Amino acid sequence: MEFPVRCFTCGSVIGHRYEEYKEKAKNTSQKEALDSMNITRYCCRRMFLTHVELIDLVKKYGKI
Repeated sequence: MEFPVRCFTCGSVIGHRYEEYKEKAKNTSQKEALDSMNITRYCCRRMFLTHVELIDLVKKYGKI
């Protein structure tokens, strides 16, 4: 759904970097985008690489 504020494993704050990552990943590879942002821990890199945006699918159903 939403990108997590902190890494699940190490607790590093990464949520504010997601928009920057999306912009950089459009123009370069995902690896180069993460390297240029100095995200070096593999647990934090995993958070960026495996995130799937589902909010657009969920919000069309509204509240139950």
